[in-house]
Amino acid sequence: MEMLQGPSADRAIADLALLGAGGVAVARQLRAVPVRLDGDPDRLRLAMADPWDEAVLRRAAQAAGRRMAAVAATRAQLDAWCGTPAATPGQSAGVADAATTADGPVVAFVDQALRRAYEVGASDIHFECDRQGVTVRLRRDGVLMPHGRLEGTRGAEEAISRIKVLAQLDITERRLPQDGRFRIALGGGEIDLRVSIIPSVFGEDAVLRLLDKAQLRDPADQVSLDLLGFDAAGAAMIRELAGLPHGMLLVTGPTGSGKTTTVYAALSEVNNGIEKIITIEDPVEYELAGVLQVPVNERKGLTFAKGLRSILRHDPDRILVGEIRDAETAEIAVQSALTGHQVLTTVHANSVFDVTGRFKHFDLDMFGFMAALNGVIVQRLVRCICPHCVSDRPAQPREQQWFVDMGLERPDTMPLAVGCERCGGTGYKGRRVIAEVHTIDDGFRDLVTTGAPVSALREHVYRKGVRTLSQLGADMVSRRESSAEEIKRVVGW
Repeated sequence: MEMLQGPSADRAIADLALLGAGGVAVARQLRAVPVRLDGDPDRLRLAMADPWDEAVLRRAAQAAGRRMAAVAATRAQLDAWCGTPAATPGQSAGVADAATTADGPVVAFVDQALRRAYEVGASDIHFECDRQGVTVRLRRDGVLMPHGRLEGTRGAEEAISRIKVLAQLDITERRLPQDGRFRIALGGGEIDLRVSIIPSVFGEDAVLRLLDKAQLRDPADQVSLDLLGFDAAGAAMIRELAGLPHGMLLVTGPTGSGKTTTVYAALSEVNNGIEKIITIEDPVEYELAGVLQVPVNERKGLTFAKGLRSILRHDPDRILVGEIRDAETAEIAVQSALTGHQVLTTVHANSVFDVTGRFKHFDLDMFGFMAALNGVIVQRLVRCICPHCVSDRPAQPREQQWFVDMGLERPDTMPLAVGCERCGGTGYKGRRVIAEVHTIDDGFRDLVTTGAPVSALREHVYRKGVRTLSQLGADMVSRRESSAEEIKRVVGW
């Protein structure tokens, strides 16, 4: 194997541009740099720390669009070519400096988006590429708001490459979706970010979800059901359901409706230190003192189902399953609830009736499932209207009829979200939960197991006095806590 040393090394010129727009980042990740010996365009080599690493050779060839012969290089040489201060091999120093300078604005752009997202309490950061560059939007209180833009397709590619490097993803792979995560220091603490990269017609888009696991680390700052906005009756019923010695408590709703936070809050309130509590999550979103938390790692073969089986051998009293995604996990969770364990979990469904349909789709024994099910929480997150700039507008006839249908007085006006400096011009500040809390009784179990129609299920559920999401939303509007537009957006009428 040829070794890059002596006069040959002094005359070698690095050509990072061959690796694409994110050439510096690709070279740093692969520890491999294309070089031209003696500056000769026909004497192209791939300088590598391990020239026998076939996987690196393939990834470099994919990035460069050509296969290159390997040559061994020292760590100092590779550091210099990749922009890390070290001994400079001959004429390559200028290339490294220029690459480092070009990389600076992109790094600053990505880092500034991360900082801003943390400062405003955003849940997600969207990097969206188009023909001219990349736009960044932040999801705050459930809706997207503009943040910034970086012009140029090269800058857009480098921004996505920067995110891939942070998440330790394959920079050379641009045709398939990739998922990863990384941790950064922000606001005096550490924040985990979950990364999703997906190819688009203009390159790749990235979405980063912020997971502040420290939120529940201090018992004095634990999220509670009251803090989340549950009304007194709903919170009391959830505490009763979560405190039962066995059975299943399901929290359901669409993506971003706060399901995980609710199960954490319920679990925190029953965490009295005398029971063994184990969670299996993807990912672990908050850290709970005195709780064994198991992260799913599908790449290594640790799925929800496999982890849940192991948990059952670990003598638990209460189990939190982050999400039921498949029939195998659903079956084990139901069996766990039937054999003396309390299981708290979430599932994607829009109503208590959709929950039964979802588990039927899993082809479970519905008699066993309904026997295990103690309660279902159906919830949404609604933006609160900013009290500093709220105004009024005339109520529309459809809105007036909505209030009457919900058992409220016909209104003449509706609260109007205006927008001011305190709410960032959105007219809303913060969110609170509205939820239907359903206790499963034998009557409901009989209806489901005998295949009764949804109309019969609905009549039985709401005859017991459970207030619908629409009723709870109308109450918020009547108290000027939210707007009719927001309730219609989140719940519908």
